[in-house]
Amino acid sequence: MKRVESKDAPAAIGPYSQAIKVKGMVYTSGQIPLTPEGDMVDGDIKDQTRQVLKNLDAVLKEAGSGLDKIVKTTIYLTEMENFLAVNSVYAEFFSGSYPARSTVAVKSLPKGADIEIDAVAIADTEYIF
Repeated sequence: MKRVESKDAPAAIGPYSQAIKVKGMVYTSGQIPLTPEGDMVDGDIKDQTRQVLKNLDAVLKEAGSGLDKIVKTTIYLTEMENFLAVNSVYAEFFSGSYPARSTVAVKSLPKGADIEIDAVAIADTEYIF
């Protein structure tokens, strides 16, 4: 098991890792719309979603993976009314075979964020069956 930390994504805001790599897989912690410097993104849900996906990409690249190797994401939204706007940005980052995905409504998220996304991705092809 290996801890993954990228300087191109915001540092963990609690006692957890940005991601863990184990047996050819990467399990990310949820990313919220913080810049790598730790500032919350100002802007609408589309701007926030782009930052979240950029953060996930940075963490995955540090682990030897990438958005194209994600097998499953979970999106947490404080407002389900944002679902279509999030989908439009999500489609900018993924193409072809989209990863499996769940989207759930939550009452609140850390630092007052409107969106959080976590992912499971393949890191090493030697473990693909």
